[in-house]
Amino acid sequence: MRSLIKPTKLWITLSVICVFIGIAVWIPNVLFQQGLSYWLLTFIINPIGILFGYLGKSKVAMISNFIMTCSFFILMFLGYLFNAIIGGHP
Repeated sequence: MRSLIKPTKLWITLSVICVFIGIAVWIPNVLFQQGLSYWLLTFIINPIGILFGYLGKSKVAMISNFIMTCSFFILMFLGYLFNAIIGGHP
Protein backbone atom coordinates (compact mmCIF):
# COMPACT_ATOMS: atom_id res chain seq x y z
CA MET A 1 0.00 0.00 0.00
CA ARG A 2 1.35 3.39 -0.99
CA SER A 3 1.83 6.19 1.46
CA LEU A 4 -0.78 8.94 1.34
CA ILE A 5 1.78 11.71 1.88
CA LYS A 6 4.55 12.31 -0.64
CA PRO A 7 8.03 12.32 0.89
CA THR A 8 8.81 15.85 -0.35
CA LYS A 9 5.65 17.20 1.28
CA LEU A 10 6.66 15.53 4.54
CA TRP A 11 10.14 17.13 4.48
CA ILE A 12 8.68 20.55 3.69
CA THR A 13 6.13 20.18 6.50
CA LEU A 14 8.88 19.25 8.97
CA SER A 15 10.94 22.22 7.81
CA VAL A 16 8.03 24.63 8.32
CA ILE A 17 7.46 23.15 11.78
CA CYS A 18 11.11 23.92 12.58
CA VAL A 19 10.55 27.54 11.50
CA PHE A 20 7.52 27.84 13.78
CA ILE A 21 9.44 26.33 16.69
CA GLY A 22 12.23 28.83 16.04
CA ILE A 23 9.72 31.69 16.17
CA ALA A 24 8.03 30.27 19.27
CA VAL A 25 11.25 30.11 21.31
CA TRP A 26 11.75 33.87 20.80
CA ILE A 27 8.28 34.77 22.14
CA PRO A 28 9.24 34.89 25.86
CA ASN A 29 12.19 37.21 25.15
CA VAL A 30 10.61 39.57 22.64
CA LEU A 31 6.99 39.82 23.72
CA PHE A 32 7.07 39.10 27.45
CA GLN A 33 10.51 40.63 28.19
CA GLN A 34 11.59 37.48 30.04
CA GLY A 35 15.30 36.73 29.89
CA LEU A 36 14.91 33.04 29.13
CA SER A 37 17.49 31.17 27.09
CA TYR A 38 15.07 29.16 24.96
CA TRP A 39 16.27 31.11 21.93
CA LEU A 40 19.43 28.99 22.00
CA LEU A 41 17.34 26.19 20.55
CA THR A 42 17.36 28.08 17.23
CA PHE A 43 21.00 27.01 16.82
CA ILE A 44 19.92 23.35 17.03
CA ILE A 45 16.44 23.15 15.54
CA ASN A 46 16.69 25.47 12.56
CA PRO A 47 19.80 23.89 10.98
CA ILE A 48 17.84 20.64 11.09
CA GLY A 49 15.02 22.56 9.37
CA ILE A 50 17.49 23.65 6.68
CA LEU A 51 18.30 19.98 6.07
CA PHE A 52 14.59 19.13 5.89
CA GLY A 53 14.07 21.99 3.42
CA TYR A 54 16.93 20.67 1.31
CA LEU A 55 15.46 17.17 1.30
CA GLY A 56 12.07 18.64 0.35
CA LYS A 57 13.66 20.83 -2.35
CA SER A 58 12.09 23.98 -0.92
CA LYS A 59 14.21 27.12 -1.16
CA VAL A 60 11.71 29.14 0.87
CA ALA A 61 11.88 26.68 3.77
CA MET A 62 15.68 26.62 3.64
CA ILE A 63 15.96 30.42 3.60
CA SER A 64 13.45 30.92 6.40
CA ASN A 65 15.25 28.38 8.58
CA PHE A 66 18.57 30.07 7.81
CA ILE A 67 17.12 33.44 8.84
CA MET A 68 15.88 31.90 12.08
CA THR A 69 19.31 30.36 12.67
CA CYS A 70 20.85 33.84 12.38
CA SER A 71 17.99 35.51 14.27
CA PHE A 72 20.05 36.25 17.37
CA PHE A 73 22.54 38.31 15.37
CA ILE A 74 19.78 39.99 13.37
CA LEU A 75 17.84 40.99 16.49
CA MET A 76 20.99 42.12 18.26
CA PHE A 77 21.89 44.34 15.31
CA LEU A 78 18.37 45.80 15.16
CA GLY A 79 18.39 46.46 18.92
CA TYR A 80 21.69 48.32 18.77
CA LEU A 81 20.56 50.22 15.68
CA PHE A 82 17.34 51.26 17.43
CA ASN A 83 19.31 52.46 20.47
CA ALA A 84 21.69 54.41 18.25
CA ILE A 85 18.82 56.13 16.44
CA ILE A 86 16.99 57.21 19.61
CA GLY A 87 20.25 58.26 21.30
CA GLY A 88 20.23 55.67 24.05
CA HIS A 89 23.05 53.58 25.39
CA PRO A 90 23.12 49.78 25.09
